[in-house]
Amino acid sequence: MQKLMKPRTLKYFFKEALKSMKRNGLMTLASISTVALSLFMLGVFLCGVINLNNMASSLENQVQLSVYLKDGLTTDQIMAVGKQIKAIPNLKHLEFVNKEQAMKEFKERLGDQQQLVNALGGVNPLPNSYVLTFDNPNDVKTTAKLVTTFQGVESTHYGQDIVEELFRITQVIRIGGIVLIAFLAAATLFIISNTIRLTVFARRKEIAIMKYVGATNGFIRWPFLIEGMLLGFIGAVIAVLCVGEFYHFISMEVSESLAFFPLVPMFPFFYDVALYILGGGIVVGAIGSTISLKQYMKV
Repeated sequence: MQKLMKPRTLKYFFKEALKSMKRNGLMTLASISTVALSLFMLGVFLCGVINLNNMASSLENQVQLSVYLKDGLTTDQIMAVGKQIKAIPNLKHLEFVNKEQAMKEFKERLGDQQQLVNALGGVNPLPNSYVLTFDNPNDVKTTAKLVTTFQGVESTHYGQDIVEELFRITQVIRIGGIVLIAFLAAATLFIISNTIRLTVFARRKEIAIMKYVGATNGFIRWPFLIEGMLLGFIGAVIAVLCVGEFYHFISMEVSESLAFFPLVPMFPFFYDVALYILGGGIVVGAIGSTISLKQYMKV
């Protein structure tokens, strides 16, 4: 069983990593800059995907099912239909709209163009109805079919063609976002790993000398591993700060001209983004160092 590393040994490796970073200042700066830029781009795209997903959910939540009742139903019959609807699973909200309220809302939508209403001669042809919303908007189609079987229901309407197209678009947004983030994460891992590999390659002679004088693999590997993690962490911190400032700027300046597309408030969601970036920077730095060291550990 491998012994735990002593705190004094870890402290020594940490100091050696810092010395190495200082001694190879130009390469260190280049590595941190690459890490920061790569993670900044990933963070910006991650924020963008989160906002697109939020927009998709917001659009889906606006989906409503209108249930129109037959004319001449008694109050008890109307309430009986409502009781049946309330028993439907995943029902989020149910609102009853009587004929008078429906006509009032219709007149408000017409504004100054009241000719159509006047032509009715005081007759109100609009039916009593129930308006339904759902926890899962995808339930609207099956619920519409179910409700039409209830006694007293004349018809249902939820803008079938528009809603189905909306669901298709939101699905594309979600799947596209996942694919894009996965692709960018892989590209970021590749770029950062190769950057750290260049750092290790530039010091391959140093590694070879240490091997010749009897240094163990662990003694050589740990300072490089810690250095890679530090490079990743520092680059990630810079990326987090830059992504935060960029998102704040977009929220304050650009959102005024995009009222139809309100951005997700920066907090608390940005805490998760920051953790992903910081964790990703450390992990990628460690992976990059580990992969790069393998070919130079054999002398």
